[in-house]
Amino acid sequence: MSAVDNHPRTPTFLEPGEHVDADHPDVVAFAKAQTRDASGERETAVRLYYAVRDAIRYDPYLAGSSSEALRASEVLRAKRGWCVSKAVLLAACCRALGIGARLGFADVCNHLSTARMREFMGTDVFYYHGYAQLLIDGRWLKATPAFNIELCETMGLLPLEFDGMNDSLYHPFDREGRQHMEYIRDHGVSDAVPVEEMVATWRRHYPQTGLGRDAASGFASDPASFETEVEAELRGR
Repeated sequence: MSAVDNHPRTPTFLEPGEHVDADHPDVVAFAKAQTRDASGERETAVRLYYAVRDAIRYDPYLAGSSSEALRASEVLRAKRGWCVSKAVLLAACCRALGIGARLGFADVCNHLSTARMREFMGTDVFYYHGYAQLLIDGRWLKATPAFNIELCETMGLLPLEFDGMNDSLYHPFDREGRQHMEYIRDHGVSDAVPVEEMVATWRRHYPQTGLGRDAASGFASDPASFETEVEAELRGR
């Protein structure tokens, strides 16, 4: 008969990981600073969602730049990220405060991406879009902190809100009723970032970009580059 385990293992969705480095001092300090007087895990999760959504600027050209850049602590340092890296930061902040968090992945069609982005990718499909999945009051809820509020206002997008009771997913239409985001394939959830699967998918679908091989080439280095690109395209309409 095996001995009784009096010290059950902590679920991995509560533990620090290679990229979800919830024990990093900067991540812990950031999470605590956003939630000092929060009441309960729901309010805590909601505050963390908005902090990550708006304090970290969205920049899709960072996708695949390096595995290290996916770490929550690095995203926090850089103050910019893309959908997966921002979801990683939200998950790390939640785990740092004892809230279960996982990562969800899906392929989405972005009908309102910029012309430069479509040319660079060769498609308007974003493979392995990432979001966070948070365990609040016993329920797993999807939370997508990708687009910061300034970007939404510039592009005329409906900002994604999160109330800790309902899923927060991309809107199918923008403020003017134009088709925006369309979910086309669900890849499920994971406690860690499936880097190998992501890279293999990018190599298959974005061969001309160098993603997954020399991913840094062709990516923007100016922190304001994507927002500048968006503003320039809007002026040209």
